[in-house]
Amino acid sequence: MSGFHNEYTYRHYVEDGKEPEFDALFENAVSRIKEEILGKTHYMHIGGEKVSASATISEYSPIDKTLVGIFQRGDAETARRAIGAAQKAFAEWSVLDYRARVAIFQKAADIFSQHKFELAAILSIENGKSRYESVGEVDEAIDFLRYYSMDMIKNRGYLRRASIASSSARVSKGFQGAPGSGEKIAIAMKPYGVFGVIAPFNFPVSISMGMSTGAMITGNTVVFKPSSTDNMAMLTGLQIYNMLTQAGLPAGVFNYVTGPGSTLGEELVTNSAVKGIAFTGSRGTGLSMIRKTYDLGMQKVFVVEMGGKNPAIVSKYANLDDAAKGIASAAFGFAGQKCSACSRTYVHESVKEEFMSKLLDEARAMKIGDPLKKENYVGPLISPGALERYKKAVDEASSVGRVVYGGKQVNTGLSGIYVEPTIVEAATDSRLMREELFVPILGISTYRDFGDAIAMANDVGYGLTAGLYSGKNAEIKEFIRKIEAGVIYVNRSESATTGAIVGAHTFVGWKDSGLSGKGSGSRFYLQQFMREQSQAVVK
Repeated sequence: MSGFHNEYTYRHYVEDGKEPEFDALFENAVSRIKEEILGKTHYMHIGGEKVSASATISEYSPIDKTLVGIFQRGDAETARRAIGAAQKAFAEWSVLDYRARVAIFQKAADIFSQHKFELAAILSIENGKSRYESVGEVDEAIDFLRYYSMDMIKNRGYLRRASIASSSARVSKGFQGAPGSGEKIAIAMKPYGVFGVIAPFNFPVSISMGMSTGAMITGNTVVFKPSSTDNMAMLTGLQIYNMLTQAGLPAGVFNYVTGPGSTLGEELVTNSAVKGIAFTGSRGTGLSMIRKTYDLGMQKVFVVEMGGKNPAIVSKYANLDDAAKGIASAAFGFAGQKCSACSRTYVHESVKEEFMSKLLDEARAMKIGDPLKKENYVGPLISPGALERYKKAVDEASSVGRVVYGGKQVNTGLSGIYVEPTIVEAATDSRLMREELFVPILGISTYRDFGDAIAMANDVGYGLTAGLYSGKNAEIKEFIRKIEAGVIYVNRSESATTGAIVGAHTFVGWKDSGLSGKGSGSRFYLQQFMREQSQAVVK
């Protein structure tokens, strides 16, 4: 396999002077999806067979409440059936030569690339992303497929060999280091078995593919559950299943099930036949799953990312134009519904007024509305539950701090839920500056000493992403040395805290944001899905 290259679809179209073609491809795909796919009834897929349930779930687009589709409401029995199918498939999949597995995922990457605009259109309709966010997410999924394929080839399936030379001396009884016969040794990385992959609504293509590919390319099999309750993303999950099947993935290796976390997801967590869980979501849910497993006396592998409360620091030496642009983009892109979104900013008191003026200009320029339209930047909230969190936070900011900008629901003429990007001033110890909100609200506090800014940035349970704007090398070095976050960006005008690129950045959570300290899109990710075995054979 040749060297890895990122997909970078939008970048290539713009650099080639073909942005109108990019827009036309996306808009034509939206029209086709609306005409050919939306509103249909869909089924689960277990062991290569279509499976229905006694009840269904209707999914609606957050943009305008258009019916996305009708899906099956699976339950614990559904999960057990899928686990059984995955166990059966594991017997052959786990011993298949790694190069044969890699070939399937390389083909899948090509299929995803060929259909990227259709998949991006579905993604935008399903969770309310703009065309840029959606195409970028599909690109990331393709990058995961290719990067992990490259990683398996580069590491020769994670098998290394060693040997111990034979000794002419012999002993009557063995002990550590005793002379003896020579040994041929293989250190193999072997899969665990069945993984439950529980995916989020906000990156239902890239994160789903990253977790699932990590599990399957290393020889595990998967029961995949897309977000299926309040925040739904089931149609993209079905497209993932279809494309992997088209690429030649054997039946039972990837099983697609839909249903509530309270029954179907619970079975994946508590069933002893499931050897690992890959999960991206809230800290509360992640910790609850881990607690339940170990309370039952079971061991499972957990590959988890559990959110963030991501800070940015604006120094008195910062380029304030870059800071305002990067922080506004990170805070309000996709209506703040990213685990990496910037949700709190600490600005030096001497530049606060100038920075706030520039930040407000950025926020005011962000158009709110139908994300399928090119001009709109801020799309809908995913659910009524998100609106309740938004309103509660705004009310709290009004009583314990100050709402500087925004704070209102917006009438766009659509039946979706649209709100203003909101900037609040709040005390550093307030809930608004400490708890993940997952809505477009940015908290602002000031600082005088740079060391205090870093201390405030670190003084939360999370440690996912963080940003700094400063032109002073000493501050940059101190930030890199002391900040407690897995992904950090310095002076990034595109985005203060979001936008990790596969193969360049690793996306990893520290503290309560993660578990293993190893991130996706890195050379350490796949090893989390395997366990070592030392195999010594006397010559």
